[in-house]
Amino acid sequence: MIFGASGCKRKATPTECDALLDRFAVLAAQESVPDASLDEVRAAQKEAHDEASNDEDFRACAGRVTHDEIACAMAAPTADAFEHCLQ
Repeated sequence: MIFGASGCKRKATPTECDALLDRFAVLAAQESVPDASLDEVRAAQKEAHDEASNDEDFRACAGRVTHDEIACAMAAPTADAFEHCLQ
């Protein structure tokens, strides 16, 4: 996961970080399997959450990611665009 450091703007909450992770998982699942079923998307979200529990960047999300970055990432049409928002 990529979560960039930024200035003194209001930071994400843990709940917002979970929403970011869910959004990224959906984008990644849809890109790897364009006709992914709801069950496949949910499995991708679970896997992403499992991996994030060991990811230092994700654990630091609430202290680093700004609301502008969240808005950008949540509106991103692709996983690459999502990651670009958080760099």
